[in-house]
Amino acid sequence: MAKRIAVVHNEKLKDYNKKLYVQSLCPINRAGTECISIGEEKKLFIDEATCIGCGICVKAAPEAIKIINLPEALSQEPIHRYGENEFALYDLPTPMFGKVVGILGINGIGKSTAIGILAGIVKPNFGRLHNKKISNKELLERFKGTEAQLFFEDLLAGKIKVSYKPQHVDMIPKQIKGTVLEVLERVDEKGELASVVEKLGLKDVLDHDIKIVSGGELQRIAIAACVLRKANLYIFDEPTSYLDIKQRLRVAKFIKEMVNDETAVLVVEHDLIILDYMTDLVHLMYGKEGVFGVVSQPKTTKAGINIYLNGYLKDENVRFRDHTIKFQEKPPRKVKREMKLTSWQNVEKKLGSFSLAAKEGELFKGETIGVLGENGIGKTSFVKILAGVLKEDAGEIIENVAVSYKPQYLEASDDLVMSILHDAMTKYEIQLARPLDLQPLLLKKINELSGGELQRVAIALCLSKDAKLYLLDEPSAFLDVEQRLIVSRTIRNFMEEKNATGLIVDHDLLFVDYLSEKLIVFDGKPAVHGEVKGPFEMEDGMNMFLKDVGITFRRDEESKRPRANKSGSQLDRQQKDKGKFYYG
Repeated sequence: MAKRIAVVHNEKLKDYNKKLYVQSLCPINRAGTECISIGEEKKLFIDEATCIGCGICVKAAPEAIKIINLPEALSQEPIHRYGENEFALYDLPTPMFGKVVGILGINGIGKSTAIGILAGIVKPNFGRLHNKKISNKELLERFKGTEAQLFFEDLLAGKIKVSYKPQHVDMIPKQIKGTVLEVLERVDEKGELASVVEKLGLKDVLDHDIKIVSGGELQRIAIAACVLRKANLYIFDEPTSYLDIKQRLRVAKFIKEMVNDETAVLVVEHDLIILDYMTDLVHLMYGKEGVFGVVSQPKTTKAGINIYLNGYLKDENVRFRDHTIKFQEKPPRKVKREMKLTSWQNVEKKLGSFSLAAKEGELFKGETIGVLGENGIGKTSFVKILAGVLKEDAGEIIENVAVSYKPQYLEASDDLVMSILHDAMTKYEIQLARPLDLQPLLLKKINELSGGELQRVAIALCLSKDAKLYLLDEPSAFLDVEQRLIVSRTIRNFMEEKNATGLIVDHDLLFVDYLSEKLIVFDGKPAVHGEVKGPFEMEDGMNMFLKDVGITFRRDEESKRPRANKSGSQLDRQQKDKGKFYYG
């Protein structure tokens, strides 16, 4: 087996003369052995068996070529490889009956490929790119003596039937027609439509056409469709995207209650609090984004998440990150801000049948404020009032301020990233371009970006505009765990350095906890009325919000990360008795 893996992104190396130049630099080629070649369609290839890992070609074309020395533990060929000089996956997660098993890792590390193999969507090739397909006998032999062998034996024998909820639910309206009810009736193999609709809160949208429902509704419809099929292995790829925190907890509880001795559940999830809340075990995935991914042995959820934050797999002697992700042990210190940006008094606004009210509050320069509340409760409308885009019906905004707004849903276009991020790259290279890793994206078109890449570009575009108040609506969406924490630090540092104010609407409570020094909490009934409360100090705001949601938080004794207490547990009851919903 090759000691290293080479990945070539030929679409990023379009200049044929540049390919010839890269080829000419290779010391193996110059010695008379062909290591780098240019084949059909003028594609550049690297022979991993002869490559010595000198890195000269990587320095010549860093955006297009990646050469990684593989861990010694990877003695076998990959489970699957997409092509010559393309991504390789090593090992697979193992579903377990009676358990919810989670998968945790950065974007581009092979999570969707791994669950695609288990779901039967991707056929593993063991890295044999030019041979005929892998036989069932070879598949079972590869996993001999492991839990995966038993899984594939049952799968091949028809004892395991898989139902799979894909990651990209936004594609559903392009592929399926009809009302929500019609769509769900077509897949209801268990006769449990009414019960599932009730548990997922879909009753009010059953008569809506699938083409006009919101992202959060689409996500819950996709979950319902997955669950209504007769299966004993249910796979959910990022089931909380587009959902607010109440919906996330409802879905997490729903998924957790699905498992029994005859049912297994596998989940990919980036919201650490929700992943912790609903899973029993986790597989960690490490490697190099877009190059290779490795699946660890299963860990208990608590231990697995802490190992992931630490960045070191002791059992496998692999350090997959050069730093530890740390959390504060106590609630954030109170920061006294002196310079007021704006304030409001007794504001009221009617928008169709929806009404919004904000009694009083004030924002100060330099602060970063988390905004919590359900979808459809007036968060975006309130910021438009602060900006003067919407005029209040009653009350007073003391001073309208210039606002830069990053919307929840991002528009695709044919523009190059570099053409819209000129200010971010020239004025804020250190503050934005470097931490958001924008350089590799500059020559891509907006409509070629992945969800996570598009999100980073949108955040940079919003923050690079000249404004006093920045509203970022769901900046954690499509980002993996590590990207979320990088983005949170970037936003907070930017506000302090520019002496601006940030309002951050998000439903990932760990992200909001990591980012915010104050909180605004929206109360009310979605699509009917909303009430703006705060800003509060973190402890007061989180106590109010968590009490309404009905969950309590504690700090993990090792990593200090926030964890949701199990409902009805001794600690949960003690904290509720004391009225201490936020870290006891």
